[in-house]
Amino acid sequence: MRIAIVNDLRMAVEILRRVIASIPEYEIAWVAYDGAEAVEKCRRDIPDLILMDLIMPVMDGVESTRQIMKQSPCIILVVTATVSGNASKVFDAMGHGALDAVNTPALGTGGGLEGASDLLVKIARLSRLLRQSNAGKKIKTAPDRFLSLQKPVPDLLVVGASTGGPKALAEILAVLPSDFNAAILIVQHVDKQFAPGMASWLTTQTPVPVSLAMEASRPEPGRVLLAATNDHLLITPDLKLKYSVEPRDYPYRPSVDVLFKSVARYWPKKGTAVLLTGMGHDGAEGMLALRNAGWYTIAQDEKSCVVYGMPKAAAALEAVDRFMPPADIGKMIRNNH
Repeated sequence: MRIAIVNDLRMAVEILRRVIASIPEYEIAWVAYDGAEAVEKCRRDIPDLILMDLIMPVMDGVESTRQIMKQSPCIILVVTATVSGNASKVFDAMGHGALDAVNTPALGTGGGLEGASDLLVKIARLSRLLRQSNAGKKIKTAPDRFLSLQKPVPDLLVVGASTGGPKALAEILAVLPSDFNAAILIVQHVDKQFAPGMASWLTTQTPVPVSLAMEASRPEPGRVLLAATNDHLLITPDLKLKYSVEPRDYPYRPSVDVLFKSVARYWPKKGTAVLLTGMGHDGAEGMLALRNAGWYTIAQDEKSCVVYGMPKAAAALEAVDRFMPPADIGKMIRNNH
């Protein structure tokens, strides 16, 4: 795996070199000391993965990520001194296509590297995602079954997103009114440590309350619930939310397909499904299941996608009723609920 390093601090670059050198299968593609240099080097030589710092001179990591994903797209992992301290910039970078974030390893008092294992875990996960992003793995599903309930069942909107998703989600949610009367479930490919911060960040983008989806809770009108763990969020036969570790070998965690297929199986009312920008094929099969169940399906159009992977996969299955940019998706949802 060829890995590029983008960081203006030479000590940080050396630490990252040491971490990468500890795995025989990894090699350094190139090093850039600011975002503009990274854009130019990536234009000439696209690596498998970029370790992107956020705070740099000339051009910061957010703008560098935006330009790279537009001109020479590849997998980008934000590696910054403090993820929590730079949360806003982290989510901005994710909105432009970065897939994950981790703290920069540091030299410990004994000369060891603190945080190296966390970085290697992230790299290994993204390497696996790269290898399997085009693999047509199937998710086992249970037989269809619906439950008749005493309580009124709210209208439901389900949304799946990956690379570039935070920005697209914000554009959709921004146009919804405070009295929006449907329930919204969102699966965004993001590590569980960032889910609380993303829910808080999205709350600042919309008048509709955004919170983490809790085990055994139910979708409620006028609330946005975001998948909160690395396990898969799904709907159970009694219309409660549940997290499941299965399927274990699925590279997308949490999986859009798992949520969409459970909703197609158990939710007794027809609703709207939205599939946004992202690498790979997660959500395509689930969207087809929802369309076959009578749901209206919308995918982000190619022009507005950071990565036209997941919507393209859904289109190939003829699972999409309409393609639209995020702002138009939000307006359409607002006008229909």
